[in-house]
Amino acid sequence: MQDCEKLLDEPGRLAAVRRYAVLDTAPEEPFDKLTRLVCNVLEVPYAAVTLIDADRQWFKSLVGLSGSEGPRHESFCTHTIKTRDPMIVPDATLDPRFRDSPLVTGAAGIRSYLGVPLETPDGYNLGALCAVDTAPRTFSNSQIEIMKSFASLVLDELELRQIALSDALTGAMTRRGWLAAVEKEMARSARRGTQAAIVLFDVDHFKTINDTHGHAVGDAVLQALTRRCLLHLGPADALGRIGGEEFAVLVPDAGLPEAMELAERLRRSFSDAPIEVAGQALRVTASFGVQGLDGDTGNAGSWLAAADRRLYEAKAAGRNRCHGG
Repeated sequence: MQDCEKLLDEPGRLAAVRRYAVLDTAPEEPFDKLTRLVCNVLEVPYAAVTLIDADRQWFKSLVGLSGSEGPRHESFCTHTIKTRDPMIVPDATLDPRFRDSPLVTGAAGIRSYLGVPLETPDGYNLGALCAVDTAPRTFSNSQIEIMKSFASLVLDELELRQIALSDALTGAMTRRGWLAAVEKEMARSARRGTQAAIVLFDVDHFKTINDTHGHAVGDAVLQALTRRCLLHLGPADALGRIGGEEFAVLVPDAGLPEAMELAERLRRSFSDAPIEVAGQALRVTASFGVQGLDGDTGNAGSWLAAADRRLYEAKAAGRNRCHGG
């Protein structure tokens, strides 16, 4: 995908935001330290690390103002993410994009802004690091370069967090990271009234694969299945490795029928073609349990447990099949 296409790929950008699993997390000192530095070095009253979600601007760190989020359409940073370059607004009252914004006309009294996109290694702008003043002003080239350096440090911190939440073997999310993503999706679903589902699957007879062919082959099988799985997932879907040979897919904005269709596609993609490993063609199958989100779900753990019961039913019925509830 070309660079300009990445800037226009909103589904891909939102998937990147979710991939970092930082939305709605608690404040953390590395980010707060950077926003305090921005205020001190650039001599501004406000600074923030923002992430732009589908319809909101969320603050990972905020200095000088209160609150954790605001409407996306009112934010300056939603314009910053449309470009690779820093965005400078010398006087918001003279800019038709912002002069009527409550951030400008209200108590915050924003007049000038410098924002640097938080660009991921694969080219998606998650949000921005911004410096904000209550008086009209320009920003020097050296100040802009300093902000770009600070923005790189923000990305470094986000990358470190993601590494800690990624499974080293398969690249899927760890159990901890995946469950955190599920909790956030449950909160989002409750807020918006949307559907969601979990597709849980377990590799059939995986112990036999390890015992017969060795753990290196078993690891290669898990990697191959992960690659096949990712081919069928949408940009907002989240794949996690929950246990040794057990994986789960969080499917936002999908009901049980859609999730069952996804499970069946995955099942066929595993069973229909052998996996080539170390010169061997191994036939591998998996059993699937699918559970939709409803008002009685409780928390992420209880939702996963319900999907696990469906998975047990699939195993008991003969394996290599999908059961949903």
